[in-house]
Formats: sequence, C-alpha cells, structure tokens
Amino acid sequence: MELDKIEEKDLKMGKANQEVFSETMQALAETDRNIIAVTSDSRGSGKLVPFGQKYPNQIVEVGIAEQNLVGVAAGLASAGKKVFAVSPACFLSARALEQIKNDVCYSDNPVTLVGISSGVSYGALGTTHHSLHDYAVLRAINNIAIVAPADNFETEQAVRFAAEHGKPVYMRFGKKAMPFLDENNTNFEFGKGRVVREGNDLAIIACGETVYPAWLAAKKLEDEHGIRTAVVSMHTIKPLDVKLLEELASNGRPIITVEEHMVNGGLGEACASHLFQKGYKNPFKIVGIPDEYTVTGSQVEIFNHYGISKEGLYETGKKLLKI
Repeated sequence: MELDKIEEKDLKMGKANQEVFSETMQALAETDRNIIAVTSDSRGSGKLVPFGQKYPNQIVEVGIAEQNLVGVAAGLASAGKKVFAVSPACFLSARALEQIKNDVCYSDNPVTLVGISSGVSYGALGTTHHSLHDYAVLRAINNIAIVAPADNFETEQAVRFAAEHGKPVYMRFGKKAMPFLDENNTNFEFGKGRVVREGNDLAIIACGETVYPAWLAAKKLEDEHGIRTAVVSMHTIKPLDVKLLEELASNGRPIITVEEHMVNGGLGEACASHLFQKGYKNPFKIVGIPDEYTVTGSQVEIFNHYGISKEGLYETGKKLLKI
C-alpha cells in the first residue's frame, strides 16, 4: 500500500491536508482580519508561505520555541483573535504541554493548535519526530477538542469550524496527498463520525490518514469474501461520537479501530472504554503502534510493518470474523 498513489479507480486523489489547511486559512483571512497564524519556524512545513505573503500582518513567527508559540497564541486569542498555532505535532504536544494545559485549556482561550507532520509522517527521522502520544496526553486535559481529518473535504470543514468554535481545538495533519473518500457524502459535523463505506458484517473505525487503508481493506473483504464492512472516519476523537459507536456495536459485529498513534490512550482505547462500560461485548481489536521501540522507515513501511495497511487490516478483519 502506498498512501501517495491511488489503488482504487473509484477514488479521486486530492492534495495533502496541510495544503488544504493553508488554502482554507487564506480564504478565511480574506474577509476576516482576526484570523492569525502563529508559527514556530514552521511556515514552510505548514504550507503557510503563501498565507504569509498575502497577509503579512496576520502571521507571527516565534522561531523554534513551542512554549512561546502557545503562550503568544493564547495571548492573541484572549484579545479576540482567531488564532491557529502551527508546529510539528511531536513538538507541539510535548514541549508545550504545560502551556496547552494552562494558557489555552484552563484559561479557556480559543486557540486552534495545529499539529503538522503528525504520526509517523517524518518517517526515518525516528521516534524523536513521531507524534504517537498526542491523542493520549490531550484526551486527559479538560476543555480541548481533538480533530484528525481524513481527506481534503474534512480538512476544509474542520478548519472553518475551528475558526468559529470559540474553544480550544487540537487539529492533526499528515504530509501525504489523500484521496477523497466519499464525494457523495458531503456531511461534516463536529463531534459526529462520517460513514464513508456502508456495511453490517464488520466495522472499521479510523481517523486521519488511516481511514484510506481501512477503506481499501473493506473493499478487499467485500470483493474476496462478500463481507460488507462499515468504514467510519471518526475525525473528532474528542468529543467521541458515542451515539454512532453504539449504533455500530448494536448488532454484535466485530469492531476494528485504526490510528496512527500508540495503542495506549488513543482512539481505540476511547472506543473500547465507552463500549465496555455500556455493556457491549463485540469482538474488538485496536490497530496502532504497539508499546515498543518503533521501527525506522518511511510512513508506508511503518504502516505495513504494524498492519495499518490494506493487507494488514484485511487479515485482522478475517481473524475477527474467523474466516
């Protein structure tokens, strides 16, 4: 599986979600001078060079200083600005965690924290540059939403939502160009999962760049075994769409969760915790990065190694279904 190539003729390739983020920011800033981007030497990697050229008075560069980034963003937000603080996800969610907790969430400043090059997007740069902890640490902090769009449509809608939300948001983007997962499904609602493939035999709940391999695995299960698999882009990880989650579990079907994150503390554990506490007993499998030293390689190589791929999820689905 290659995330930068289309394997299925029914899907159309789009851009990297980070590029759509920048384009949406430019569109918003055209009519709203309160839109502000704050970057930590991440204008280029965040695809915000065109934004800075068009709106030089609406971008602030703090250098490689993530704690300052969040503090400055919180101060601007407290003065009525609609602030997007942009930095590599691995550094933003670790180095600046105290500022996120206190200056943004505890102080209720409406900053959108944008973690770019998330998950294992940095590939062979290794563990220091991987953000496999961000869902876990931020889920444990009150008063912050966590959003991981899967495709360009979800990205544009999520950015527009965050600009008007008036509350803290953490938004996560990878680097790869992503396909449009369901051009007929143009419904986006914050806090509500988006069903991009229908089915009653199995459910795969994914987020961010893992939704595409989940879609491919579902198609292979149907083509080869007639298994109809529901695929959900659970783009809002916090608050979780528990209503949809319970609907998926109601017929007893097996459930797989998939995330570009450690298996501890992320989407899978959030889903499992809710379902178990509600009394559901569906066969359940969390697919993500295990609690070990992460292998080194490209994003695709790491995905393939840990089964976050068409073939890996296909095999996981067969095991849960016992076929």
